[in-house]
Amino acid sequence: MNADGIVLVERFPDASDYCRLRALTGLSEKSPGAAALGLANTTYGVSLLHGEEVVGMGRIIGDGGCFHFVVDIAVVPELQGRGLGKRIMDALDAWLRANALPTAHVSLFADGEAKHLYAKYGFAQSDHSVGMFYRA
Repeated sequence: MNADGIVLVERFPDASDYCRLRALTGLSEKSPGAAALGLANTTYGVSLLHGEEVVGMGRIIGDGGCFHFVVDIAVVPELQGRGLGKRIMDALDAWLRANALPTAHVSLFADGEAKHLYAKYGFAQSDHSVGMFYRA
C-alpha cells in the first residue's frame, strides 16, 4: 500500500464498477451486458483500490501476438492529478515489455491532455496511420 492508501491490484473491475468509472470520468457509456462480454476478453488489467472501492482502472486487450490495445485508463476525478494514471500505466507498460512480442503493434487512443502521459511511455502520433472508428 502506498502512503495515499491506494493499492494497485492485477485484476480488472467487474462490470458494475467498470460502468461506474466510465461514467464518472466522462468515457463513453457501455451497457452492463456489453461490459461483461468485453471484460471477459481482457488480456491484462489492473485496478486501483481505496479500501474496497475501485477508484481507477486500466487494461490491455488484443490477440496476444500481433496487436495489443491499451484501453479504459480512468481515475475518479477527485483523485486525478496525483500520479495514479502513471501507476496504472507503469503496470500496463511493465506487462507489455515482459509479454508483447518484438513485432507486436501496441496502440491506444489518447483523450485530451492524457497524450502527454502516454508519450512518456513511447506512444506518439503516427506519420502514416490515422486512428478511425465507428459505433455499431
